[in-house]
Amino acid sequence: MKNFKNGLFTLLLASIGGFVALWTYTHYFNEPQTVTVQQEQSMRYASLPSTGSGELPDLTYAAENSVHAVVHIKVTQKGGYYSSNNIFDWFFGDGNRQPSQQMPIRQGAGSGVIISSDGFIVTNNHVVDQADEIKIVLNDKRELIAKLIGTDPSTDIALLKIDASGLPVLKFSNSDNLKLGEWVLAVGNPFNLTSTVTAGIVSAKGRDIGINPDQMRIESFIQTDAAVNPGNSGGALVNTHGELVGINTAIASQTGSYSGYSFAIPSNIVQKVVADIREYGEVQRALLNVNIADVDAKITKDYNLNKIEGVFVGKVQPGGAAELAGIRDNDVIISVDGMNVNSTAELQEQINKHRPGDKVTVVVKRDNKRKPFNVTLRNKHGDTQIVKGDDNEDVFGAKFVAISNREKDELGIRYGVKIAELGNGKFKDAGIKKGFVITQVNKNAVSEVDELTSIIKKSRGGILVEGIYPNGEIAYYVFGTDSK
Repeated sequence: MKNFKNGLFTLLLASIGGFVALWTYTHYFNEPQTVTVQQEQSMRYASLPSTGSGELPDLTYAAENSVHAVVHIKVTQKGGYYSSNNIFDWFFGDGNRQPSQQMPIRQGAGSGVIISSDGFIVTNNHVVDQADEIKIVLNDKRELIAKLIGTDPSTDIALLKIDASGLPVLKFSNSDNLKLGEWVLAVGNPFNLTSTVTAGIVSAKGRDIGINPDQMRIESFIQTDAAVNPGNSGGALVNTHGELVGINTAIASQTGSYSGYSFAIPSNIVQKVVADIREYGEVQRALLNVNIADVDAKITKDYNLNKIEGVFVGKVQPGGAAELAGIRDNDVIISVDGMNVNSTAELQEQINKHRPGDKVTVVVKRDNKRKPFNVTLRNKHGDTQIVKGDDNEDVFGAKFVAISNREKDELGIRYGVKIAELGNGKFKDAGIKKGFVITQVNKNAVSEVDELTSIIKKSRGGILVEGIYPNGEIAYYVFGTDSK
């Protein structure tokens, strides 16, 4: 009974306390207030802009439009012969040793893009370099033998032709209009898996990655993250409209397979190179005649520039296109025909869209003020004429060029001439390959093409040719002079 009374007393006190609290709240606060506490989220989500419809771009049209115009290229390099690296094997063999050994047949594969309905195909020069036979496999499984029309090692472009008509083609698009982040497709034949399409975005433009060994190399690659693997070389990079914006050429990899980034030659360069080969038989290289460098923090400080931009002119060549137009040493080139250039690769890309004799407007920054100049571009000989054909004499089916001082240093030689083109003849029959640098003929040093031709013309009987390949391999060849 006592516990009951205690509990009743406690309940009464609680009730009184509640009424007191309610009376106090209603008399001192006019309106009830609601406070909402919301915790700040650690991650926020946002919709990425796409094609304007709020959805990811539809790539099916681009894929279908391009896959039929991309071909599979199979190349074969016949065995031939190569020589022993030991000169004494030629003269002091044991009777069983042969002066030449049979080389294995080399086979390779790549991709190409049909650019005309009558069978012109563009690919990489490194896909077909030194090939004895080039076979084209169309998307409909037909196989045709291709003829090599011309090459440009400086841009790694080659032009082929097959005997066909009514072929599907890819239309060139202006690669200058590509934007960072724009969707692109890579179409080719990686690992002999024909008609493969991968997608990615444009990661960067104007990339110079230094993979082209040619002395006059032009590198201003489109960088993408579309998966490209061995066999994709020479294939198409297309935009969402199914138009050709580049030729896939290389990958950044430590394993030889795709690991994140791939590189393509811009379509504007490809289109110009192809047009030159078809019209003139060789590429018409336009030159500003300047020594250039990227503008960096050091150059900006050393030359009191107000901004890191443009391409620095270290030296203008006397009598060259730039000097004649009024451009000086230490100027900074800002744009060419309205296209901004912020690297040597970008400047080379814009200039190499032109031919000798073309006029371009070059804006430079001098004393931190911009000034335009009208420049008439020149050819490799220093004039404005179109270059027609190679003036070098054909010797035993080969044509030669002088090598640069840089090449001499890299190879550790003091003289030599390099085989630039190699057709049927004594050199090819002996197993000599394109790119071989001839240093001596019959123990006579060769430093110029004229010396080489003179020595050969005076030779009687056998000829001993000594030289070195670009990879440093020293080789010797012996053959007769009875015919070319």
